[in-house]
This record gives sequence, C-alpha cells and structure tokens, in this order.
Amino acid sequence: MTDQPSLNGLLKWGIENSVPNGTDGAAAPRNTTRGLDPEMLAQLLGGPSDADRMRDAMSAIVAPVDQVDLENKMIAWDNFEQMIENLDNANNMDPLGLWPPLVQQLSNTEAEMRRMAAWCCSTAVQNNVKSQEKMLAAGGIKELARLSTTDDSVVVRKKAVTALSSAMRNFQPGMDELESVLPGSVWKRKGLDAADMDSVDELIGRLREGAAR
Repeated sequence: MTDQPSLNGLLKWGIENSVPNGTDGAAAPRNTTRGLDPEMLAQLLGGPSDADRMRDAMSAIVAPVDQVDLENKMIAWDNFEQMIENLDNANNMDPLGLWPPLVQQLSNTEAEMRRMAAWCCSTAVQNNVKSQEKMLAAGGIKELARLSTTDDSVVVRKKAVTALSSAMRNFQPGMDELESVLPGSVWKRKGLDAADMDSVDELIGRLREGAAR
C-alpha cells in the first residue's frame, strides 16, 4: 500500500503537470518526470521500488549457491551497493531487516562474498550516523575488526579497514567498540576521540599497514 508521503508526492506531481484549463495542450513539451524521485516514479509506473530491489538483491546474495551461482551473486552485490549509495536507501536497510544478513556475509567462506559485504558496509555507513548505529548494533564493527586483522585474503583485509574507517569517524560508540575488540598485539587502547581525525588516521593507518602484509 502506498504510504501517505509518497501519495502526497504523486498528487503534487499530478497537479503540477496537468494541462491548465483553457489550453489546447499544444505548449512546448515539458519534462513530466521532474520532481519525481525514483521511488515515486516506480510507484507511478508500477515497477519495483528500491526497497523491493534491495530485498531481491539480498535474497540472491544469501541464497544457496546451487540456486544462485557466484557470478550472479556478484551482480546482486553490485546492484545492492549502488542502491545504498543513496542515503535514504541506506537508512531503509534497518526497517527492511537487511543489516543482519549483510553482517552475516562477513563470515562467508568465499572471499569475494566477504569483500563485497565489507564494501557494502563501508558504503552504507559513510557520513551516515544512523547507519553507523545500526551496523554497530548488528555486530558489524566486531566482524570487520576480525576480518581486518585475521582474514587470509589481503583484498578482504583492506576492504574491511576501509569499512572501519567509515564506521567510526565522528561516531564515538564505533570508535570505542573498535578499540575494545582489536587484539592488543595490533592496538593498545588509548581512548581515542572519534572526532579527532588525526587520532582516527593513526588507528586506521596502523590497521592498513597490517592489512597489506
């Protein structure tokens, strides 16, 4: 069922793009999709919404490999990552229940699946405190810390560090969690300030050095 804000948006679009009374409709053509966001346009045309596409992509990602092979899972990952570049879509991951399955993929036995999961975590939380909070609650920082320091794949380790960089910048709970879960051999807890970019860069730099080995 179309929610009220979307319904109001469609109604406003319809009024603005209707032909005024007393005209023959022969005016210069207008861009009638102006003012419609992709979600409203999908509703107007009867196509799948971004929420539908995000759910479908995650369904393909978590499906058994005998149902969806790795090549098609990679396509689903690419589609999912592109959609959550949009802030609203990233924030919609929580109501759609997509954070738990995403974080679970950080433990996938296939390195490419772990890499893509870390990449999507990084995209979702970048400059987005709501998503930073949801990923922390889903256990994402702990899993990314594990990948960044112990994964067999250097590509996965590097991608995990990138995700951690986005997850804790200007987000003190994320910084506190990361410092608490990193092995003492990697980092001695200092009580860093997440808003101090020099401190953040110091920690991320240490992790990047280790990930590259």
